[in-house]
Amino acid sequence: MSMELLKKRAWIYLENGIFLEANSFGAESTVVGEIVFNVSMSGYQEIMSDPSYAGQFVTFTMPEIGNVGVNAQDMESKSAHAKGMIVRKYQDRYSSFRAEDSLSNFLKKQNVMGICDIDTRYLTKMLREEGSMMMIASTEISNKDELKKILQNSSRIEHVNYIEQVSTKVAYKHTQSTYNDREFKFDEAPASEANIVVLDFGVKTNILNELVSAKIGVEVIPNNFSGDELIKRYNNKEIDGVFLSNGPGDPLVLKHEQREIKKLIDAKVPMFGICLGHQLLSIAHGYDTFKLKFGHHGGNQPVKNMRTGLVEITAQNHNYNVPDNIVEVAEVTHTNLFDNTIEGLKYNDSPIFSVQHHPESSPGPKESRYIFNEFLSLIKR
Repeated sequence: MSMELLKKRAWIYLENGIFLEANSFGAESTVVGEIVFNVSMSGYQEIMSDPSYAGQFVTFTMPEIGNVGVNAQDMESKSAHAKGMIVRKYQDRYSSFRAEDSLSNFLKKQNVMGICDIDTRYLTKMLREEGSMMMIASTEISNKDELKKILQNSSRIEHVNYIEQVSTKVAYKHTQSTYNDREFKFDEAPASEANIVVLDFGVKTNILNELVSAKIGVEVIPNNFSGDELIKRYNNKEIDGVFLSNGPGDPLVLKHEQREIKKLIDAKVPMFGICLGHQLLSIAHGYDTFKLKFGHHGGNQPVKNMRTGLVEITAQNHNYNVPDNIVEVAEVTHTNLFDNTIEGLKYNDSPIFSVQHHPESSPGPKESRYIFNEFLSLIKR
């Protein structure tokens, strides 16, 4: 790291009263958000550009961050959405043949804070014991009492509808397939065997890529969709199913989405949901979600496939979960082996299934990619 970056100071105040001083390598600002930790070993750019992190500061347990720079191909959306990133050691001098810029320059262009030279092990242990919490970080204000006052007067993440910020404003077709790690280019998209609409609550680009790779034609539409219009399109055979995307924030806030999804459920439109989409399907069936203590964030989470008995290592990013009594209307297909929470569901007598984890990875393992092909099989049936 350059001396100029080392000289820049940042101050952090957490809602449990802890006040910390660190260095900054991103945008200079004063920002409020929820702090979580992510245990992924790689993929910091994908994480920062994942819309599901809107409203959050991400504490990375991987100590060295920045060493591979950033590039346009690894973006999971058009911009960074996290409030900021917190790392033990930031490396400004990157080394990768794919890199186009440094992480510091990227964060500055995206107006996102970067905080370094801080004990991330301490922060992670604190979050494990006390749970995710709100915080404020600033490169402008060093007074603890002033930071505390701003934090106390700010909205909590569960009270903000971040979907309105991250969802697309206009419908569009997505035609890009998955990235080939051996040839360092995106594969040619195969011919589509079915067509779906993606409800965009903050969809990751690689989810769309995986759908295309599974021979599914993809149209992405905003979150202010009409359930009646989609039912009409399904009955007219214009589309074969609906996908519900990932996204940020508390799903219980999304009243319009819950109401319109309920219409699709009643009409028995084939549906597949990931993460927030998984949660919204639960709520629309009458089973409200609950908040986990510190959530699941990382690319090394073991999930048991209850049908095959196999254990899959998965990528995850969620603070909310569906309740256990949802077994009244659905079969549990996947279970988290860390805490036995529900990771996948197949609804009874309905062409609807969902998973809490991220089969598209990015970053993370690809052991669950088969789920996209299962969606194609469902909608073709």
